[in-house]
Amino acid sequence: MIEIEKGSGNIYADLGRADADEMLVKAQLATKIGEIIKRRGWTQQEAAEVLGMTQPKLSNMLRGQFRGISEAKMLNCLARLGRRVQIVVGPAGRRSATGRVELVFAT
Repeated sequence: MIEIEKGSGNIYADLGRADADEMLVKAQLATKIGEIIKRRGWTQQEAAEVLGMTQPKLSNMLRGQFRGISEAKMLNCLARLGRRVQIVVGPAGRRSATGRVELVFAT
C-alpha cells in the first residue's frame, strides 16, 4: 500500500528547510517575473538588460536557483517590469502568536 501524506502548501517546509518561508516567497516572485517576461515575448538576454542583471543570473533565478538573489532585488525586478510593489505590515491576528509572510498578486 502506498502511503500518501498531505503537504503543508510549502514544499520547502515539507522538506525541512530552515529558510522555508523565504524560499517560498522567492519562488513566488521568480514565477511572477518569469510570467511577465514570457507574456512580453522577451528573450532572457532582453529581460536581463531591463532587470539590470546578467542573463545567466536571470536564468538561474527562473529555474529556482535564487541563492544570492535577495527578495529586495526580486521586488526591484518587478518594479522594473512596470509592476507596483507594495509592502503592507499588519497585525498577525488574534489567534496567531507569530506573524507570516504572504504574497498577493493583483491582476
